[in-house]
Amino acid sequence: MNPATTAFVRQRFTEYFKKTVLVAPPALEQREWGFVLFNPGATEMRMRRHVGFLGRDELFEYLKNVVPQHTYYSTAYYEKPDAGTMGEKGWCGADLIFDLDADHIVRGAYDLMLARVKEETEKLLAILLDEFGMDPKTIELVFSGGRGYHVHVRDLAFRGWGSAERRELIDYICGIGIDPAVMLTGKNIKTPGWPSRYRDALLEYVRWVGSLPEPEAMAHLTGLEGIGKESAVTFLKNREEILTGIERHPSPAILKTSRVLSVVTAQQEGEFRKRLLARAALADEPVTTDTKRLIRLPTSLHGGSGMRVQPLELRSLHEFDPLTDAVVFGTRDVRVDCRMALKMPMLGSTYELQKGIITVPEAVAVFLCCRGMAEIA
Repeated sequence: MNPATTAFVRQRFTEYFKKTVLVAPPALEQREWGFVLFNPGATEMRMRRHVGFLGRDELFEYLKNVVPQHTYYSTAYYEKPDAGTMGEKGWCGADLIFDLDADHIVRGAYDLMLARVKEETEKLLAILLDEFGMDPKTIELVFSGGRGYHVHVRDLAFRGWGSAERRELIDYICGIGIDPAVMLTGKNIKTPGWPSRYRDALLEYVRWVGSLPEPEAMAHLTGLEGIGKESAVTFLKNREEILTGIERHPSPAILKTSRVLSVVTAQQEGEFRKRLLARAALADEPVTTDTKRLIRLPTSLHGGSGMRVQPLELRSLHEFDPLTDAVVFGTRDVRVDCRMALKMPMLGSTYELQKGIITVPEAVAVFLCCRGMAEIA
């Protein structure tokens, strides 16, 4: 941002922090805090961290006076959160955190990315509630203000977990390290869990191959390393029998009798893997395993979008529209110098923006300036 743009955005943020009722996380005095401040012309962001507060009033007064571009707090609890080194802080545990970011899932138009990451968030919540039996009262859901969602689990049962335990949990959620033989062992009971999801993905894949014209099916199968013409012909000939076996009598023995299935289920990419991952929840693994993570403060503003870091009720996620519900600025006209032509959906309208100096609603102007896509004219 140039100085004029920085001044415009900071003024909007100042108005927001002065008027808004902010919320603080529990045990805020045990949290480390970090802030990225507005710095006109800076080539990179620098964080002011190792900050501690004694209470809500002190925190909120700081936010209103300093007006940070980004506001973070630690998912960890510390004895001395403002100590200058991590070793001196005295780690006392950490919330269990999941971060779902559209950048790690799909690329495309902003509104489409937001819709896609919401689907992944819904899958994650279903796994936490239906398969792990977590109490919804211990789960806080937050729109990040940018391209995704944060899920905070504040159950004491998880607070003391280290990175290894958290890794096992996130691997399950993301479908990492699945053993095909284990997935195909036991009765085909339709209960929530990976055996059911795995078998459904495998059935879908086998049916998909069978739906292809024979030359295409042969080309697909023989194009996989380790599958020859004879194995492909046998697989297509016995397809119905294989489907029945997976559906009614799942057994790891099928991986030994079908060369195609043994190769396909061992692959880390491809058509079957794509169907399998569609049944996982694609959370950002390093965030969950990090026991000393900083995360955005709900009700603060995201300095890369100007939108609110919005707390949500679990039941309201499906109807939540970030481009309306997390937008806090208005519709007064602002002149900006737009760097590119683009379509921008916001506040229930889609704006056709041209490159150059144009007039847009304030909310759109803040978003474009925060994203580096425009400067104040």
